[in-house]
Parts: sequence; structure tokens; C-alpha cells
Amino acid sequence: MDVRRLDLLRELADRGSVTAVARATHRTPSAVSQQLKALEREVGVPLTERSGRGLALTGAGRVLADTAKDLAAAIQRAEAVWAEFLEQPRGEVTLVTFPTGGEMLLPGLLHRIAGVPGLTLTCRDLDPLLPDFADLTPDFDIVLADAPGVAPSWRERGLTIVELFREPLDIVLPEGHPLAERTSLSPADVVGETWIGVPEGFPYDRILDRIQAITGQEARVAQRFIDNDIVEAVIAAGHGIGILPRFTTRDRENGLVTRPLEGVRSERVIWAILRSDTAERPSVRLVLSALQAEAADVAAKHRAA
Repeated sequence: MDVRRLDLLRELADRGSVTAVARATHRTPSAVSQQLKALEREVGVPLTERSGRGLALTGAGRVLADTAKDLAAAIQRAEAVWAEFLEQPRGEVTLVTFPTGGEMLLPGLLHRIAGVPGLTLTCRDLDPLLPDFADLTPDFDIVLADAPGVAPSWRERGLTIVELFREPLDIVLPEGHPLAERTSLSPADVVGETWIGVPEGFPYDRILDRIQAITGQEARVAQRFIDNDIVEAVIAAGHGIGILPRFTTRDRENGLVTRPLEGVRSERVIWAILRSDTAERPSVRLVLSALQAEAADVAAKHRAA
């Protein structure tokens, strides 16, 4: 089987459409379709089928796409061994992050890899409304993800998944709020307050759902914002309370007080997710190792605080 055609099948599995594969591989959609048809002739079974106006993988196509991922990873491992023999890790590594992940990790990470000759780390931040962080892995070497656990789609895609650290989610109050006198808060303490929330379904919002379930009371959410900075500003101005990540909220002089929530599991997990073959590149491995070291330092600093 032609390795390049297998790679196109794998791209179709990751990207979902012939048009997206064509754009990513600098081909025409017609050329991609012809190569996929040629691969079908090689293996002797249908690998794609019509789905609406596009193509979807058959069962055989999905099996072969998974094999293509394993093959790509094996090729990258072989190239990595050779690259390590010839030279130090070098080239460009791309990383995408959600805003607070970048705030916590990127300054130190950039400092850690600044002295590596020939290595460039290019970073971007994206809106956290993305349905699935795994959708970014075809276009970025390392994806920083904020999720309570490993999403099923990450395992289905055969991604490399690295837990970086766990961050508590705290109740956030304006300075001078009566509840700020307590060292910790219970669901019963806070459910009756006015809430400044995040969009429904966000990790922080699920904590508020648990508070309502435990108390049997409905919380009044006055406002909902995507941007944590806006949530902080509105709470600091005295318009309500909220739930925000501990590390970035405490790191700023912002007129806020944070208190842990008792009786409810309240945390988020920061992950690095990568394509398995991408994870074999020496330069990516070096950046990932530096990222893990920086994450450990961030977590340790806040545990000691």
C-alpha cells in the first residue's frame, strides 16, 4: 500500500471532509478523491461511502485509517532516532492554548526553551468555545486543553495525552463580602447569592449545577461571560459571586477574594494533547518536556502559597 495514500485516508479521518484534506495537503479535492479511489483498488474493499454531499469512512476505512496512524507514528520514531543521531532538536514547534492556560504556562515555557539553538516555538491562543480540543491537533503540534477528564474522542483518535496539572476552582467574592470572613464555603452558603456565570455547559457552570443539585435550590445567574477577565471585573465591582480557577485569579491584584468550596469536587485538569506521530519529533518532545517542568513548577508554587 502507498504510504502517501494511507496518510490521505488518515487526514480524512481527522479532518472529516475531502475539501479540508485538500486544503491541508495543498491538493485539489479531485486529486484527493482520485488517490483515495486508487487506495481502494489496492486494498480491494470500499474505504469511503457517500454521506450527504461528502464522504465518510466505512468500517474498513476506519480500521485502515487507524493503521495509517500507527504507521505514521512508526515513521516519525524512525526519523526521530536519525535526527537525534545527526543533530539537536530544531525547527518550528506550534502550540495552541486557551487564554488562562497560556497566562499560566507560556511565559515560563518560552524562557525554558529560549536557549535551544535552532528551535522556534510559535504559540497561539484561541476562543475556548471550541467543541473539541482534538479538532486542533491536525494543525498544531501541541494543544493545551482544559477538561475535567480525558474526552472519548481523544482516545478514539489515538492521540498522545499528557496530564500537566490539576487546578482547584474556587468561589470568588468581592472584597468586603460577608462570606469572605470564612475560610471555606459550602453549597448552602453560596446557592442563594447572585451569580456571575460562564456559558452553560462550561466546566465552571457544571460546578454550579452540582451546587443546585446538592441544595435543591435554583441559583440566580444574573450575567454570563466567556472571558474570565470580565467575570472578575463584574464580581470585583460587587455585582455577584462566581466560580473561577484558583491560580490565575489569585495571581492578580483584582479586588477579589477566593475561597475553596467544600462538599463538591471542584477542579479542572490541564492537558497537553498531540498526534502520536507528532509526539515522536525530537523538537516536540523537548518542548513537551519543558512544558511538563513548567506545569510542575506552577502547581508547586501555588501549593506552597
